[in-house]
Amino acid sequence: MRDLTSPRLSFKQYLIVASLLFGLFFGAGNLIFPLHLGQLAGANWGPAALGFLVTGVLLPLLSVLAVAITQAEGVYDIGLPLGPAFALVFMVLIHATIGPLFGTPRTATVSFTVGVAPFLPKVAQGWALLLFSALFFLAAFLFSYKENQILANVGKVLNPVFLALLFLVFVVAFANPLGNPASAPVTSAYVHNAVTNGFLEGYNTMDALAGLAFGVTVVTAVRSMGQRRAKDVSRVVAKSGVLAVSGIGLIYLLLILMGAMSLGRFKVSADGGVAFNQLVNAYAGAFGQVILAFLLTVTCLTTAVGLVAAFAQDFHKHFPKVSYHAWLALSCLASFLTANFGLDQIIAWSTPMLMFLYPLSMVLILLSVSSPLFHRDGVVYFFVVLFTVVPALGDMVVAFPAVVSASHFGQVVAGWRSALPLASMGLSWLVPALAGLAVGLVCHHFRRQHATDEGTELN
Repeated sequence: MRDLTSPRLSFKQYLIVASLLFGLFFGAGNLIFPLHLGQLAGANWGPAALGFLVTGVLLPLLSVLAVAITQAEGVYDIGLPLGPAFALVFMVLIHATIGPLFGTPRTATVSFTVGVAPFLPKVAQGWALLLFSALFFLAAFLFSYKENQILANVGKVLNPVFLALLFLVFVVAFANPLGNPASAPVTSAYVHNAVTNGFLEGYNTMDALAGLAFGVTVVTAVRSMGQRRAKDVSRVVAKSGVLAVSGIGLIYLLLILMGAMSLGRFKVSADGGVAFNQLVNAYAGAFGQVILAFLLTVTCLTTAVGLVAAFAQDFHKHFPKVSYHAWLALSCLASFLTANFGLDQIIAWSTPMLMFLYPLSMVLILLSVSSPLFHRDGVVYFFVVLFTVVPALGDMVVAFPAVVSASHFGQVVAGWRSALPLASMGLSWLVPALAGLAVGLVCHHFRRQHATDEGTELN
């Protein structure tokens, strides 16, 4: 019989896998959104950071643990307890949102808008974005062309360069603070609801969704290190995930604090990209802008590599007649086309999808992590998702740009949604989800009791 034991990995190898996870998670939004949050929250940066860390760090960690505990290989397996049809639709929605429609194009537009555009006249920026995004996604295609080289390209090459540059930014900023965060002004939204608004701001990182989608990429990388048994793969993924998100959490805190300190010299900016530009120019002028452009391009490229590879791997697995390389090329091409609509349009239309998909993803992640407690019974999944999906759809409609949200249909949806608990905080799904959990657990208990009485096994 073939020996299926897996070799014990060294701490250095765990760090390499953690570096891969870090590089896949940490992209454009992970730099600009926490920095902007610090400016919005001002002196209340602590409570805002607490909320942000729940959706920006804890949920991505739980998504990695969900993959590990259920021994899943991708987002499809996370939704499978609700049936193959639901799992496939959920997989397509997740990959479309963090992939060619919003997430992947954003990696190119943020690095261009924040890092490159300030050097160019307005009239040239359209053609420059076209050229930049073409080269950007060509590089992403080449870095992810060989599946077994993704670990080396991201975990060993791109990520260390990014971390070294970011460390330099932190050293300069904290050695010469622009202001005292304890006395920074607080915007109205963060006077009383800093935790909740920080929680919702964490949606923009898309990391909880990405953690599910990156499962197949990370599992493939871990298996390339000689881990053969599913149990061993899950253990490596879980331990490396804790290391990766711990580092991300520390960086978030420093970025939020930097944002609050920046109010000593600047007013609240339109977005985190503008804030980053202000900070870098204040400390290092044009040279700092060059460093920022390189920093953003490197970190965004690492995330783009993970996103296009995960898209291609998952779609090739479920639609095998189309090769991995063909799906990869399609993902890069579609992302290139979407990127040229511009950053503002991408963010405006991605927010509604996040308001819909994040609640669904959160409940599926939490159900997966706790699934051993109820034997991954599909009836529990069914009621929780059923009770979550309707208010989540309402949150999505209300979050759309005015062309949808201000229409008659949008106003009708806003009317019934406002009657739900916590709707004003953007959490109209929470109480219904808890109610669905209670109903599902009661049904699970009676099904299990009936199966015991009948002497059968509950599936």
